[in-house]
Amino acid sequence: MKSSSKQCIKIIPVAVTNSKEESLGKASLQTLKTYFSMKSQIVILFAFVILSACNGPTKSGIFKQPTLADYQVGEKWVWKYKGITTEGEVRSDGKDTREIVSVNGVLGMTIGNDTIPVTDIVKPDESKTPKYDWPLEVGKKWKYENNWKSQDGTTGSQNQDAEILSYREETVEAGTFMAYTIKYTGKTTNSRGYNSNEEEVWLYSPEVKNFIKLTQTQGDFFYVEELIEYSKPE
Repeated sequence: MKSSSKQCIKIIPVAVTNSKEESLGKASLQTLKTYFSMKSQIVILFAFVILSACNGPTKSGIFKQPTLADYQVGEKWVWKYKGITTEGEVRSDGKDTREIVSVNGVLGMTIGNDTIPVTDIVKPDESKTPKYDWPLEVGKKWKYENNWKSQDGTTGSQNQDAEILSYREETVEAGTFMAYTIKYTGKTTNSRGYNSNEEEVWLYSPEVKNFIKLTQTQGDFFYVEELIEYSKPE
């Protein structure tokens, strides 16, 4: 598996935390509110289902979910992100970092101001409509559903059809990695009347146990997030 990555500092998208919805803003103010509510959901959802390099493919090329042993203290991911409307208005622009740390001997991943135990990240998702349907394999299809509630009391839902399109070399600023292309198409609605079709394409690399690029179109908003640095102790 070929890769080239910068040995770096640290940082991944928008102000990631439970108010960022992983950093995707949206066109109008209403769209923006929806985006941040969902971004927080994506941050948490993604944290619970990251890909594994050590838990490599079987002979058929299928990748299983990672285990605790696949992570080590000091491992770090840095992304840059930008969200812009069709009229050229920038709604989000910045960097985000995740890093593996040890807290009282327990491994955790920092996401914004939060630290999530790695044991929670690698815990199998028992949902019938998960964000990621393990094991990953080209051609696989499933339904993804997510219901959420923002801090201001707004409730919403995300319903998408997911499909793994390919597994091949993909190049981003951090380097070249083998990655799955997973496409999600569907709709996002909320209790304030927001209703929008959306399309997301995630490039997930088992080698870095994380996504290396995300592109999202939702209404009149376009969002891109790309891995710019990945490092781990030698």
